[in-house]
Amino acid sequence: MKRTVRSLVATVLVATAVPAITLAADAKGYSVNDTQVGVLLDDPAANEVLKKMIPTVYANEMFQTMGRELTLKAIQQYEPDALSDENLAKLQAELDKIKPKDK
Repeated sequence: MKRTVRSLVATVLVATAVPAITLAADAKGYSVNDTQVGVLLDDPAANEVLKKMIPTVYANEMFQTMGRELTLKAIQQYEPDALSDENLAKLQAELDKIKPKDK
């Protein structure tokens, strides 16, 4: 558990230093690869998609707090089953249906 927490903290530190991760949705909308989880959690429609499609990940306190700075793709290494490539593709398809909330 301590190793997982340390790994997540290290990933958060790296993610915050990488400018490619978007703090908001771009003109194309939300992305499992590029949009920070915090942005998705702050949009009620995207939040509902996450709650519905990845309930165990969504319920994890670390996802709700430290995970906010990461993308779903970055969190995949910690939740490989729930966030498999197949599930990320399904999540992306649902996120594509949402008009991003204006910031």
